[in-house]
Amino acid sequence: QVQLVESGGELVQAGGSLRLSCAASGRTFSSYTMGWFRQAPGKEREFVATIMWSGYRDYADFVKGRFTIVRDNAKNTVYLQMNSLKPEDTAVYYCAASKRATMIQDEYDYWGQGTQVTVSS
Repeated sequence: QVQLVESGGELVQAGGSLRLSCAASGRTFSSYTMGWFRQAPGKEREFVATIMWSGYRDYADFVKGRFTIVRDNAKNTVYLQMNSLKPEDTAVYYCAASKRATMIQDEYDYWGQGTQVTVSS
């Protein structure tokens, strides 16, 4: 029912910046918790950042101070601003939506198909 489409992933050099976007369908976007997750080759998908309907934000330790999650309810879009990128940030980045205030993957109800971010050294 809810569809999420990520965009903005590309090849970037270490130390550079990227801004990922996630466009969401539906008319109740503002009531969902939105999150960003990532999955590197051969690894499990991991939590990156989340923003609650209240505006509260939380981040994984490895991106604190570098990444910022922002939502624009009028545009039904969530962004992930990524600065000071490292090769370790290379992964497919997914956006997701949850009816709960959570950072737990299993509690997210809807997922996008991902966008590739590659950070070269």
